[in-house]
Amino acid sequence: MDNTVFRDISYGMYIIGSRFDNKNVGCVINTLVQITSENPIIAISLNKDNYTNEAIRKTKKFSASIISEKTKPKVISKFGYYTSKEIDKFKDTNYEIIDNIPVVTEDISSYLICDVVDIIDCKTHDIILGRVNITKKQTNNVPMTYKFYHEVIKGTSPKKAPTYIEGAEDKNAVKHQCTICGYIYDDAKEKIRFDDLADDWKCPLCGVGKDKFIKISE
Repeated sequence: MDNTVFRDISYGMYIIGSRFDNKNVGCVINTLVQITSENPIIAISLNKDNYTNEAIRKTKKFSASIISEKTKPKVISKFGYYTSKEIDKFKDTNYEIIDNIPVVTEDISSYLICDVVDIIDCKTHDIILGRVNITKKQTNNVPMTYKFYHEVIKGTSPKKAPTYIEGAEDKNAVKHQCTICGYIYDDAKEKIRFDDLADDWKCPLCGVGKDKFIKISE
């Protein structure tokens, strides 16, 4: 079976927020879909090992911020590649507490606040159904698609993502890769070779320096 076919399915990008053990927790997902229009219900998918999943299971509430094309890559990286068990992902990021739930507001398109109505076990992941109680159009920024994330920002999928395909994330990598977030700098596609970049150049996805990159083979 060719799992790369799943990449042809259209996805958006979202930051999920919750509150657990007196701290704000959250993560990035790309699987959110509207299920009903009247008395609206949405569905999200979260890995069972995800700390945000645990928080939502306990609190029965979550927020979903719709990432836009103007959302800074470092925000996506922070919420996508780290765990709320170890760091405060909301620190240095614009957010609000709404209905006792943290909501990322920085450069997003819109947000929703939901109460959990059901959780469906899908082995490695849970499908969480949420009844939408609050919505707000934050800006007119264009919502980011997963295609934009991969092709423009050149982001990769964390292993816990439902769309992660082992090996597929690196098959087009030809030059240097960030060891922190997986961002690939391809000399053939950039105007400046990696070795010629300024010493203070930072990874556009997670913000680390050139010393955190390794050269990879074709």
